[in-house]
Amino acid sequence: MFTLPNIITIVRILLIPAIAFLLLDHDYKLAFAVFIAAAAGDWLDGFLARRLNQISQFGAVLDPVADKMTMMTVALLQAAQGMLPVWLAVAIVLRDAIIVAGAIAYRFVVGHIEMAPTRLSKINTLLEFGVLALVLAEAGKLVEADAWLTPLFLLLFASVLISGAHYVWVWWKKGAERGQR
Repeated sequence: MFTLPNIITIVRILLIPAIAFLLLDHDYKLAFAVFIAAAAGDWLDGFLARRLNQISQFGAVLDPVADKMTMMTVALLQAAQGMLPVWLAVAIVLRDAIIVAGAIAYRFVVGHIEMAPTRLSKINTLLEFGVLALVLAEAGKLVEADAWLTPLFLLLFASVLISGAHYVWVWWKKGAERGQR
């Protein structure tokens, strides 16, 4: 349980209140830096888990929880502060809520669940981190990205819808296959 990748994931979870505090304090430059550290930690914990052969069920569950908690917290606080469209924050939160509810339902109705992110989910996570980081960088006056935000919001929204629908389809298919056995 206390492998290096899992410790990094736990640190990522512990960074969430710090990011939230910094956003609420309008310290967008530091919030951006901490958010980037969390995003780098997301990549690093996965890389190390594979490289050190320390992949665990605990890490497979905790890593996406850390991602979802980070994204939901940042998206909701950015939307509350007018930096992110409310419809996009709602889409991000609903996608994650549907995925979590679906995983719980699958576990109780069908049985054991193997946590494995899809390629579309990985792309969506990368886009979410990128867009939310860009919004923080813009708010912190680190970059001028206003012209890029609307197209990126639409791209992220499409990614949220497609990856969320893909998860529903994959888990429905797995459930149907298990039901036929």
